Amino acid sequence: MAIVRIKQVKSQINRPARQKKTLIALGLRKMNQVVEHNATPQIMGMIDKVQHLLEVEQVK
Repeated sequence: MAIVRIKQVKSQINRPARQKKTLIALGLRKMNQVVEHNATPQIMGMIDKVQHLLEVEQVK
């Protein structure tokens, strides 16, 4: 399965609560924090909802 590297590049301040909870569910709590996840449909859906706050890179 493919792996994606996700980095938060914009702040979650002044964002709707739903977007903040999505970032937390992805494991992102601070700016410039990087996490890696398997590219499952659930993870990709969460990334789509907050893609304006993230940088996403395919690892494998």
